[in-house]
Amino acid sequence: MTKADIVNEISKNTGIEKVTVQRTVEAFMESIKDSLTKDKNVYLRGFGSFIVKKRAKKTARNISKNTTIIIPEHFIPSFKPAKTFVSKVKANVKK
Repeated sequence: MTKADIVNEISKNTGIEKVTVQRTVEAFMESIKDSLTKDKNVYLRGFGSFIVKKRAKKTARNISKNTTIIIPEHFIPSFKPAKTFVSKVKANVKK
């Protein structure tokens, strides 16, 4: 499902114009990005948490040049789904 699909679905279900829904979805995503860049996690009860994870410094190998490189410690965004969300997906996804 793409962002356009989400906008269409919300617009169809609520009767709100697609342009308004798109602006709202964009603002929602921008708010999450802004919060994470300020090292503030976002918690959505029943859905999940957008969190910032710290990756430790590590040594890696560049196999094409056969050299060792150091990857510095860095932070990445991550999503952790709520337990109710996970259980609902597990129950409803067909194999």
